[in-house]
Amino acid sequence: MELRTLQYFLAVAREQSISAAAQSLHLSQPTLSTQLKALEQQLGKQLLVRGAKGSRKVTLTEEGMILRKRAEEILGLVRKTEAELTQSDQTLAGDVYIGAGETEGVRLLARAAEAIRSRSPQVRFHIASGNWVFVMEQLDKGLIDFGLAYATPDTAKYNAVPIPHKDLWGVLMRRDAPLARQRTIAPEDLWDKPLLVSMQENASWMLAQWFGRSIDQLNVVVRYNLVYNASILVDEGLGYALTLDKLINTKGSSLCFRPLSPRKEAQAYLVWKKYQVLSRPASAFLAQVLALAPHGM
Repeated sequence: MELRTLQYFLAVAREQSISAAAQSLHLSQPTLSTQLKALEQQLGKQLLVRGAKGSRKVTLTEEGMILRKRAEEILGLVRKTEAELTQSDQTLAGDVYIGAGETEGVRLLARAAEAIRSRSPQVRFHIASGNWVFVMEQLDKGLIDFGLAYATPDTAKYNAVPIPHKDLWGVLMRRDAPLARQRTIAPEDLWDKPLLVSMQENASWMLAQWFGRSIDQLNVVVRYNLVYNASILVDEGLGYALTLDKLINTKGSSLCFRPLSPRKEAQAYLVWKKYQVLSRPASAFLAQVLALAPHGM
């Protein structure tokens, strides 16, 4: 497969039309159709479902959706590599790519990024948010330089710096909820309550330890990925969300946060692949993080 052909395919997937994609690529429609058919023949899979006669719309097959995801990753890595190789040797410029979960620990990265940009304004930062699985997949594929995640990293594969700030686990609830009158929340307080629980595997494992029972034994009504969305569901009365403190600003809102008792904290780590050759901007960023968080692993 040629990179140019993958760009053609992504244009069709984006436009959902071969004719519209041909216009955006400044190609003739027959030329683009020929390229796509050759790609399908090369892979031995149908990638597109052409619309009925008179319809210009095309949709992706299951194999087409897989190729779209991989093509985006491949072309993203190519762009990242080209940018790194064309950097000036004299000026610190370029891009730093970070994948991060939702945590107050992002403030440390923000301070490091601000310090770098105050000296080298041509350095740009890209932050992709997602859960631990997403972050580590992006890191393993080389699509990001660093990941900020909660799971204890495999030190055989990764270097890691523990973030000095530790996040506090607790419950996000409406201010008029019965448990809002308490200063802390004990496991038995939630055994019969409707719960919203994070999809992250390490979060479920930690909460199961704290509850003294498996998550399946609890009344989990929602599994969420983004805390902001969970906060809306809580506000609408769906239940109590188990989450980390300071991710939702409850000041002046209808929601409140109560910490767990016994107290539970979450340790975040900045992680990068061992033996990875970092770009100059990424190396400068890492040095700045280490200066702010000197107790690395």
